[in-house]
Amino acid sequence: MQTIESFAESIGNYLPAGQIQLVRRAYFYAEQAHDGQLRRSGEPYVTHPLAVAYILAEMRMDHQSLIAALLHDVIEDTGIGKDALAEQFTSTVADLVDGVSKLTQIEFQSRAEAQAENFQKMALAMARDIRVILVKLADRLHNMRTLGVLRPEKRRRIARETLDIYAPIANRLGMNSVRLEFEELGFAALYPMRSRRIQAAVRSARGNRKELVDNIRDAISERLTNEGQQARVIGREKHLYGIYQKMRQKRKSFSEIMDVFAVRIIVDSVDSCYRVLGMIHGMYKPVSGQFKDYIAIPKSNGYQSLHTIVIGMHGAHIEVQIRTFEMEDMANSGIAAHWLYKSTDEDAEQTQSSHLLARQWVQGLLDMQERTGSSLEFIEHVKVDLFPDEVYVFTPRGEILTLQSGSTAVDFAYAVHTDLGHSCSACRINHNLEPLSKPLESGQTVEVITSPLAKPNPAWLNFAVTGKARSHIRHFLKHQRKAESVELGRELLDTALLSLDSSLDRLKRRQVKGLLKQTGHKNLDRLLEEIGLGNRVAFLTARSLLESSVEKDVSPKSSQAPLLIAGTEGMLVNFAKCCHPIPGDHIIGHIRAGRGLAVHRNTCIDIEDVRENQQKCIDLQWADDVQGEFAVEIRVLMENRRGIFANIANQIHAAEANIEEIVTTEEDPSYGLVKLVLSVLNRVHLARVMRRLRAINGVNKVVRPRYDRGSVREQKTGNT
Repeated sequence: MQTIESFAESIGNYLPAGQIQLVRRAYFYAEQAHDGQLRRSGEPYVTHPLAVAYILAEMRMDHQSLIAALLHDVIEDTGIGKDALAEQFTSTVADLVDGVSKLTQIEFQSRAEAQAENFQKMALAMARDIRVILVKLADRLHNMRTLGVLRPEKRRRIARETLDIYAPIANRLGMNSVRLEFEELGFAALYPMRSRRIQAAVRSARGNRKELVDNIRDAISERLTNEGQQARVIGREKHLYGIYQKMRQKRKSFSEIMDVFAVRIIVDSVDSCYRVLGMIHGMYKPVSGQFKDYIAIPKSNGYQSLHTIVIGMHGAHIEVQIRTFEMEDMANSGIAAHWLYKSTDEDAEQTQSSHLLARQWVQGLLDMQERTGSSLEFIEHVKVDLFPDEVYVFTPRGEILTLQSGSTAVDFAYAVHTDLGHSCSACRINHNLEPLSKPLESGQTVEVITSPLAKPNPAWLNFAVTGKARSHIRHFLKHQRKAESVELGRELLDTALLSLDSSLDRLKRRQVKGLLKQTGHKNLDRLLEEIGLGNRVAFLTARSLLESSVEKDVSPKSSQAPLLIAGTEGMLVNFAKCCHPIPGDHIIGHIRAGRGLAVHRNTCIDIEDVRENQQKCIDLQWADDVQGEFAVEIRVLMENRRGIFANIANQIHAAEANIEEIVTTEEDPSYGLVKLVLSVLNRVHLARVMRRLRAINGVNKVVRPRYDRGSVREQKTGNT
């Protein structure tokens, strides 16, 4: 069993005596605080924080991190508060412990929400002190090492959380050795049968591979020695979870995965890395397109190395990684190497890049946290951002930008600057105009075309992949929705007041104040937003405003002015897909709770039951300056003949309309019915399209469905 004495001896290699004494005092404080508490295994609870401190000591972390590790469960599991810890061990240590502690005082709707809140709190603490995440990772690592005593369902839950969140975080911070252990332990706990079978297969294949790996390693070592290069050559073992992931993602068999042999070469300088690469390519034929230079362009977590795949003896594929000793330590320890190497200016400079990248990532988490509406939405963005695969693209000025795999020009625009993303309207990839939704590839040059009238589109959420882009888009749409709902609410309330022979401009301050007090809203905008969203009825609100004035007649007038629709109202005014109203149609509005105003044709059967309800329906009228294109449905009865579809499409294009949707049904062997949804400007434009279609040889009938009670009867009897 580990003891404080053996621990103090182990940290004596790099910490001064005064700091070791503080660490010892923290241990005894934790031992007293956890007195009488036992782990599931039956051991005293203090053995867990001591084991966590051991893990951090292996990373050669500073004394404050070790003290925080020893005390990390004190706030959560004992009656000792943060202030008491600050008094005993400084406020810095207390902040570290508080950042790692879980939330226990708040009731959550679900375990998922509780876990999301915990991570959100940890992210905020990380922004103040990045060591919080290192203590948390060490805590989780020891918990994973001791999972065996837990119930199977709890083991699987913790393993899934580790694979989903903590292993990617370790990878994002460049802590490869911690990530590998997380993945191996998590895989064994989540899929014990699969883990055992792959482990047995690896053990069986190892005997056949050992001789070939030794031959490859010896051949490379001999060549490097002859060339005067001082290097260490290591034959790398593939870990089980990595094999499993490749088998699943690439749909390859175990034998195909194990056909690739891996070698790592560690040298003394960056210059030697490139010299050794030349020697390897001289010995073995490189596989085209399989060379990656992560030294010139480091990964976002600071990882640096040269990667190449060559064809060795007997046609075996060999993965070769070439890096310096410092890069090797950085690859294994990541951000923890900041404390390991900060003893000299030269070493500090070598680790500055990784530490800066980690801080930039944490700052990005904070930015996302400010814009997300809930902890679950926040954790969704974080999970997306933790995917390890990356692409490297260039700005028009030649600067390199690192994005996650699958990113689009929208992700690129938001990565450069929020305002660029908001005003993005189109893009050029390698100087060619491309759709905003096209995934980017490494090496491409991306140019974003902006417009002062452009704004984020809800459809962008279908293809934007980075957490930063998605959170900015959602944040903008949320605020836009609020502004539009306030404006729509203002128009609805003003229209209702006009029907009562009043208006917003003529209201007295005491009337508004009285209504706000009655409804519990802080200001008029909040009330208008509720009306615009359909959560509050405009007519009833108008009556409440006027009821306090006894001189007012609050009975509705017959000459109620209709609300004008211009087609540019935004997300809170939607055009019903049941009847597809377009400018020129007689229209009516249906107010729906939480969804704003739906515009229907006046004859639409879907609102027949609520048409006379003044609380749910409102008279509408098209404005004189209607803008935009509107979806409309038409039906075409035609002969089944070759080329007729092409003629229909050509005539629609010639009439300057677009096809949004097309559905065909065969009425009989000779005739077919086509349902088309087109984008048109108004009824005049639609009439022009329909005239062109009727002129096509083979088209028997072109109609626009009426969607009234009569048309429903016709459809039931089989008529178009």
